[in-house]
Amino acid sequence: MQKFFVFILTSLALSALLCKPVLADDVPNWTDNFNLGGYASTNVLLQRDQQAEAAINEVSLLLTWANESRLSFFGELELERPLAWNDDKKFSHKEGRLDLERLYFDYNLSEKFNFRAGRFLTPNSRWNLLHAAPLVWTSTRPLATSRLFPMATNGIMLHGATPYMNSVFEYKIFGELLEDQEKDSDELMFEHVLGTRFSLKNQSDIGISLLSFREKGINAASLRMIGIDFLTHINQVEISSECFQRFNINNKNGGSGAYVQAAVPIMNDWYWITRLETLKRPNEGSSERWLIGATWRVKPTQLLKLEFTGGSSEQPESPRGFLASFALLF
Repeated sequence: MQKFFVFILTSLALSALLCKPVLADDVPNWTDNFNLGGYASTNVLLQRDQQAEAAINEVSLLLTWANESRLSFFGELELERPLAWNDDKKFSHKEGRLDLERLYFDYNLSEKFNFRAGRFLTPNSRWNLLHAAPLVWTSTRPLATSRLFPMATNGIMLHGATPYMNSVFEYKIFGELLEDQEKDSDELMFEHVLGTRFSLKNQSDIGISLLSFREKGINAASLRMIGIDFLTHINQVEISSECFQRFNINNKNGGSGAYVQAAVPIMNDWYWITRLETLKRPNEGSSERWLIGATWRVKPTQLLKLEFTGGSSEQPESPRGFLASFALLF
């Protein structure tokens, strides 16, 4: 099924690229409102006790369509690690793979109610919704945002926003209709996903999420999770944090995780980054991580990131050592 979605998104992207510019006397058609963009990132990793490696980490295409109607479309197709290098394998493309990150339609019912159908990022974490490399301060994402819940959901969602006093109240209610049909290496598999998220946005951004699902491979009929996140600024210092707690059907601990991160402006668009995080999963024990580094906002659409990560045990997508990366939007 995912391959079918990839074919659809690729076809739409080609249509957007091949459609001719509209002249003043031409009659507009539905292809006139496509917009194609994306982002990419590269990195160099000096991992502790292992060989150095470099890679084109990702190339993502973002395709959108909207006109004056109530219907709109969004798709994201990502090529992961299309080219990598290390001392043993030299240049290799064997790790490259296509991944359908998002493919959904939105229908605007009113100013406060919107209906979404397709594949979308599970909206129970700030980082998960804004995980694109040019939009986050660090090259690696916190463990708690990738090892406790499904990062994407194939289903439907009702979402919207409304003014509340001097703030904006946002809500999302969603459910899974179709399970992922393919499993990648180190990927966790989930099913029967139902959830909701509420957030209040003003000078600070505070959110709370509730989720119910099953994780394949864990002896639990069902898991429930509560998550709390916030982002605020104190004297130009950005502080963000997310905390998650899972419970199994007997209300016992089904895993937990949290992180707190600070981005401190230094000078000339350089920022000092510090993060502490923890993760506990059933039958895997606990993992702790610390990160220090610096990020340079070369341009509004370009980031250079230098960071050093340490802590206990190895985890997928969270190597310990020095990591440098460059990310850009296009």
